[in-house]
Amino acid sequence: MPRAILEEAQIHPAVRAFVAGHHAETVQQVQAAVARHPVVVVGMAQNPFVKKARKALDAAGVGHHDLDFGSYFSEWRRRNAVKMWCGWPTFPIVFVKGQLVGGAQDLDKLIASGELRQLLA
Repeated sequence: MPRAILEEAQIHPAVRAFVAGHHAETVQQVQAAVARHPVVVVGMAQNPFVKKARKALDAAGVGHHDLDFGSYFSEWRRRNAVKMWCGWPTFPIVFVKGQLVGGAQDLDKLIASGELRQLLA
């Protein structure tokens, strides 16, 4: 089932540039990291699930590139732009070889099943 995305024609011309440019530099930063690194964990300070995902990768001996955008008290708009771009609603947001694989629980399943190693091979 394809992800529903509002068609550009349904966005009024007066606000299209704003929508397209909303924290575009943050999204570009994530895109660049995902293109450069096999495993990327996008998170935020103080989030226990972000810490859990990074510890799980460390325990599995899997290197990862980390990006953090603020905390519960700051930079929520930047984090929201990343969520809107990729469609994942919570943090962490984990990418493996350019593919969104989900969050901490999804990562745990990939590690336990051995699929993470297969994706990285």
